[in-house]
Amino acid sequence: MFEEVTIGECRLILGDCREVLPLLPDFDLLLTDPPYEIGTAWNGDFAGKNGKAAMWGTAPEWDKLCDDGVSLGVQKAQQAVVWGGHLYALPQRSRWLSWDKCQTFSSGDFELAWTNGSGATRVFRMSRIDAYQNSGEGKEHPTQKPTALMEWCLSLHPKAATVCDPFMGSGTTGVACARMGLHFTGIERERKYFDMACRRIEQAYAQPRLFEDAKVGVGDTAVQGDMLLPANVELTGAARHERE
Repeated sequence: MFEEVTIGECRLILGDCREVLPLLPDFDLLLTDPPYEIGTAWNGDFAGKNGKAAMWGTAPEWDKLCDDGVSLGVQKAQQAVVWGGHLYALPQRSRWLSWDKCQTFSSGDFELAWTNGSGATRVFRMSRIDAYQNSGEGKEHPTQKPTALMEWCLSLHPKAATVCDPFMGSGTTGVACARMGLHFTGIERERKYFDMACRRIEQAYAQPRLFEDAKVGVGDTAVQGDMLLPANVELTGAARHERE
């Protein structure tokens, strides 16, 4: 059984996505940023400032490529966006997305996202300083993506009403969905980051929304401990939307 928290239209599940995803219904969009196995980057000696997250010490267990988890996620969604997808064994597609960081950076000047769609490539341009420091967002997870980047990804898929991130981390995809009034299901295996995601998403519902027709707010928070309902049991929130 898995611990589950519902905040507004966001369903958050603490567990391994490889165990959880087979129990969930399909989604309109997979939007995720899976582990990159960045390895030696964890041995750096820089301190966290200007939007940087300290990454010294031994690489954590979660920072390993998860091919089966990514594959399961792609199979569960009609459309898919996988940041760092070039590191995974995914089918060749013509439409790639990129984040141009507008500055030279030791780990790379831009990042790529694989999509299962066809069409023109697209570029999101925002410096790391603007993304994390000037925006006031900060960076709590070592590989955290900017909320503005995830909102941009969502805007490229306007028909997607249900979104899944099986590698939720600190919850940025969920924050973007909360701000845009979308149903979100996030899965995270690390308690530290799961709790962080819950806090950030709850805070997102407390802020002014991007769309006036948003239906839920921070007052609609519910907690369901140690529970992942099977498909034949009545569901609530985002899960009910998936079933209807």
